[in-house]
Formats: sequence, C-alpha cells, structure tokens
Amino acid sequence: MSARTARGTLVIDVERCKGCELCIAACPPDVLSMSAAVNEQGYRYPVLHDGCTGCTACQVVCPDFVFSVYRYNDIAGAPDV
Repeated sequence: MSARTARGTLVIDVERCKGCELCIAACPPDVLSMSAAVNEQGYRYPVLHDGCTGCTACQVVCPDFVFSVYRYNDIAGAPDV
C-alpha cells in the first residue's frame, strides 16, 4: 500500500464489533484490516491504517454501528466535527 494523505479518520468501538468484515470490503481506499486480537466477545475487529478519506462507506455498511467518521477540515489535520 502506498503512502496517502489522510483526509479523515475513524474511531472504532471495538467492543461492539462482531467481526462481520463488511467494512473491509466496503472501504474504497483499502485502509481497514482485521486485527489478530479479539475483543471481549471473542471477535476480531477492524484496524485503521493511514490514508482514510472519511468517505463513511464503513459506517454505512456496519450493522453494529461501531464507526464514528471524521473528515479533516484543513491541511493541518484538525477534525471537522
């Protein structure tokens, strides 16, 4: 994966995740992967890598609502909340 400028970021509630992996397939910049670790329920969860665009595709497909997506509002990288 090549280095990309992040235009957004995610907060992932790993304890609510049930490991369905829908977010992995839905991610256009391909910056999510499944963890090797498991949460308290015994499920693997997604891990964010560099290059998030803040597109919300992961948030839209997630049946467990584990994603909070934020887009940066300037070059300095301050989240647009």
